[in-house]
Amino acid sequence: MKRYLILADGSVFAGEGFGAPLTTTGEVVFNTGMTGYQETITDQSYNGQIITFTYPLIGNYGINRDDYESIAPTCKGVVVHEVARRASNWRNQMSLDEFLQRKHIPGISGIDTRRLTRRLRTEGTMKASIVDTVDDHAFDQLNALVMPKNQVQQVSTTKPYPSPATGRNVVVIDFGLKHSVLRELSKRQCNLTVLPYDTTAQAILDLAPDGVMLSNGPGDPKDVPEALDMIRGIQGKIPLFGICLGHQLFALANGADTYKMKFGHRGFNHPVREIATGRIDFTSQNHGYAVDPTSVAAANLLVTHQEINDQTIEGLRHRNYPAFSVQFHPDATPGPHDATHLFDEFMEMIDAFKKRN
Repeated sequence: MKRYLILADGSVFAGEGFGAPLTTTGEVVFNTGMTGYQETITDQSYNGQIITFTYPLIGNYGINRDDYESIAPTCKGVVVHEVARRASNWRNQMSLDEFLQRKHIPGISGIDTRRLTRRLRTEGTMKASIVDTVDDHAFDQLNALVMPKNQVQQVSTTKPYPSPATGRNVVVIDFGLKHSVLRELSKRQCNLTVLPYDTTAQAILDLAPDGVMLSNGPGDPKDVPEALDMIRGIQGKIPLFGICLGHQLFALANGADTYKMKFGHRGFNHPVREIATGRIDFTSQNHGYAVDPTSVAAANLLVTHQEINDQTIEGLRHRNYPAFSVQFHPDATPGPHDATHLFDEFMEMIDAFKKRN
């Protein structure tokens, strides 16, 4: 079935529809990963976005039960150059086409994703639609779209839930949590309690946790002001570790600023340097916002990691409290496992804090 991807700047890309036969509108972005399409599509950080995969063939190993990052993905669409006709993998349970149909997510193939990616790098991410017909009405609908500001509210759990174990007690604040964060903490025998994004500092302190994890999530960190008071209320009292959106919220809570990037970092080939040691990790990233480097000096924060390609701030540590954050995904799903040691550092921070107190 002939379908079209139309962009807010007037660009039109013709292709073939697959997945759910729905009209959709969202912010179009690109991901440079060569594999990991299931983890990417089910990552709630892509809430409201149409994902373009730059790798030319997507869907060749199907969908399996082990690689979900959430059960109900909320991305708006999938754009590929070629969707695999047949999936071949011993874990495969269904094709990408069938998966997108079941999850009510439209896809479009046959797109010149190189041309599209160059457009987004030149003009920046923008609104886009996947439609059946290109006409004035389609563009009017696209231009009328107001991007939502309640994205975290859409994807966060509404009620607390546990993931029991017998080790350290860790609270995870769900801003759009990836399952792989829970997997890494579970590997370290953490007794987990997952809480909604708007949980108060006092409610967290009442649970007497050994540490608090601020998860990844979608959208502009400035759209989650309730999290800032919570962070200020617990830092210094409990060891704190933030990832991605959690990193940006940690920065805002301590007086730094954030800004929207032109086209963001989305993929798992991003080299990051740890400033203190010179160690370079290849990291998994998915963010369209970043911490303003000019705002950090006055914020009582220390920059710990930096993106090599564009010098974006990729890690922060509080100068006085046991609290740190990284912009990338140390849970590394999908992607390399270079940075999983940060979960071990969080465990060491928790143990050291308990000894002192």
